[in-house]
Amino acid sequence: MQAAPDTVVSLSWRLTDAQNEPIAEHEDGTDFYVGGADLLPAISQDLIGKQVGDSGQLQIEPHDAFGDYEPDLLRLEARKLFPDVLEPGMKFEHLPAGCAPGAPGALYTVTDIADDKVVLDGNHPLAGMALRVCYTILEVREPDPDEREAQSAHLDDVDSGMFFADRPRIDS
Repeated sequence: MQAAPDTVVSLSWRLTDAQNEPIAEHEDGTDFYVGGADLLPAISQDLIGKQVGDSGQLQIEPHDAFGDYEPDLLRLEARKLFPDVLEPGMKFEHLPAGCAPGAPGALYTVTDIADDKVVLDGNHPLAGMALRVCYTILEVREPDPDEREAQSAHLDDVDSGMFFADRPRIDS
């Protein structure tokens, strides 16, 4: 069976930056729905027509990955507006009351806490970066009805995917 839109592929993959510095890797395989919400379009397109055992390697420029870095999504807010327990790396989909309105759809990450200020970044952690993806197809299968309806193979754990198109996540 070949990878095509509306199939699920299990990939062993490695993600690096343009200088080949590792970002994330999954040798055991991760399932992705091709043509849906799981993969960046450039990766989905590269998979089309390939089958189990085939490999691919591609470089994805920022505009085809997670966008250019937008300085306007960097913000400074008063510490007193946030919960008592706050540390770098925490994410906020909705900023606390009293903060300036956030950009629609932005997920803000606490990048620094200093004195009475909190630094938040609404850019994806990989924004502005060219990425290199190497993968091997371990399995190609038909999606089950739930995967087909959701157009995602990550029904139980939306953070397990690497290349989510709607709100990409990286492994920690």
